[in-house]
Amino acid sequence: MSTAPGSPLSLLDNLFWHALAGPQAHFAVGGDEVRRFAPGFSPIVGFADPAHPKLDALIPFCQSGEQFYSDGWSGAVPAGWQVDAEARMQKMIWRAPMPATDEAPEAVRLAPEQIPQILELVGLTRPGPFGPRTIELGEYYGLVEPGSGRLMAMAGERCAAGPLREISGVCTHPDFQGRGLARRLMAKLIRRQMARGETPVLHVMSVNEGAIALYKRMGFDAHRESVVRVISRREAA
Repeated sequence: MSTAPGSPLSLLDNLFWHALAGPQAHFAVGGDEVRRFAPGFSPIVGFADPAHPKLDALIPFCQSGEQFYSDGWSGAVPAGWQVDAEARMQKMIWRAPMPATDEAPEAVRLAPEQIPQILELVGLTRPGPFGPRTIELGEYYGLVEPGSGRLMAMAGERCAAGPLREISGVCTHPDFQGRGLARRLMAKLIRRQMARGETPVLHVMSVNEGAIALYKRMGFDAHRESVVRVISRREAA
């Protein structure tokens, strides 16, 4: 069943494009057919028409060998480009009431001076495409270990389009996993988003069945599965 044009689910079908060409255009570079987050942000590209991506229109805005994540494109690869990795991911949307309480009142809003810690955590856990400026895209919260000041877990907001607000960068340091820290941070963000009249959404790799099951228990519903590719320009021969 197709989704109605302009509906929240239609926006979720191609969220990266609708964010890059809409509310977050000031964080993007590109044109009317293809856009990417500017260097320093998450290396994500969005296509106006993922079924027929105009990859050559991206060339003025990228370097040879620079990698990007793309969503929803599974067609033939044009000359001059290559697919470095391909997988499938679930697009999920929140369907439950607002969480009754803030489950992480002690969480701190992450700031630029904490970027080295953030990038260290990202390197350990690989939650998805992330850059040193990604925290500028929304609110990012972290739980810090008392005494040591180590960043134990974080979660934040990446794309925005219409009423949709994407939860992203969800990760927990290996030394602190199994305590529900990331789930508490997500609940905090969900509560804050819903108080603003926004609808939480997220992307999760299809092979991560444990995370998908957790998100469903929290109140997310799987909308559809999509192809995600890591692409790059080929080096000239």
